Amino acid sequence: MSTPVGSRPALAWVVNISVILLVALWTLPTLGILVSSLRDKDQLAVSGWWTALTSSERNVVARAAPPENATLEAGRYVLTGNVFEDDSGKAVGFGISSRDPSAFAVGESAELRDGGTLTVEANGDYIIAYAEQPEPGRGQRIFVSSVEPPRFTTENYENVLFSEGLGKSFINTMTVTIPATVIPILIAAYAAYALAWMEFPGRALLLAAIVGLLVVPLQMSLIPLLRLYNTVGIGKSFIGIWLAHTGFGLPLAIYLLRNYMAGLPREIIESARVDGASDFEIFRKIILPLSFPALASFAIFQFLWVWNDLLVATVFLGNNEEQLVLTGRLRELLGSRGGNWEILTASAFVAIVVPILVFFALQRYLVRGLLAGSVKGG
Repeated sequence: MSTPVGSRPALAWVVNISVILLVALWTLPTLGILVSSLRDKDQLAVSGWWTALTSSERNVVARAAPPENATLEAGRYVLTGNVFEDDSGKAVGFGISSRDPSAFAVGESAELRDGGTLTVEANGDYIIAYAEQPEPGRGQRIFVSSVEPPRFTTENYENVLFSEGLGKSFINTMTVTIPATVIPILIAAYAAYALAWMEFPGRALLLAAIVGLLVVPLQMSLIPLLRLYNTVGIGKSFIGIWLAHTGFGLPLAIYLLRNYMAGLPREIIESARVDGASDFEIFRKIILPLSFPALASFAIFQFLWVWNDLLVATVFLGNNEEQLVLTGRLRELLGSRGGNWEILTASAFVAIVVPILVFFALQRYLVRGLLAGSVKGG
């Protein structure tokens, strides 16, 4: 029901709740990646990020020293040690078989097959005692069920940041991203002005074709473009990937900028023409300064798209070490199976640092640029 001023409280609540849900859907996964990137890799492998502040259970397998290293103490041959490599953790049970790692409570003695006894304390200290000097052989395997306190580390980021070739890949990504963002903006600005304010035959059909290109999957053009590039000699080069990203980004750029420019006051343009200004002077002195919000909004989209791209970079640059971009380098760090979650989460935040800086630098223009021209057009 509408109020006297025409507002709709129920609709406002729906909009507000929807916005909150969307923010949560984006924020919670990002928070999870951040927390996971700072966790110890062993704890990360066995528990979720939401348990980062609680103790985690883990099964530890340790091997004692060989029996021939036993020392004589109080009439017994004894081996001592600690099952925890970093002396941290709390044992809640132990066993001598992987099938039952908590068969015995801490402090109890377990009979070994070779006649010895094994005792494990809560702090991980173990004692293997023999009544007689044992025969040489492999050390006894000890299976421990432990509860460990939360552990956080920056080692994951050190492995990513100081890995070989990451700096070169960062430079390669900047080399691809900056021209691939600037070139489409320059071309699209001229095209958008022509479609918005210049009269010529076929303008409506050209605009319809540009809108139609927005729905064409870029994957359809990858192989034909690569064959064309190889024919003219620019395959696997920076020039080739600049042109590819320019072509893929132009339809959206022209569409956004044309809508914005068409919404500018017609009186300003007509006054400039009456004063004898040419189209180029109107574009350079009037349209460009007024269109900065739209230019900035597209720059954000294009920069984020190119920076995070892996498919186009792999097709047009390949996996050459000298031309490998940041996303390709991080893929190599993950290994062939992609199971190194600590590397994956840390590298994700390394990769988004620059896009976040760009977004916050230009975000005040984003909504203004996207919504401009949505109500009225030329």
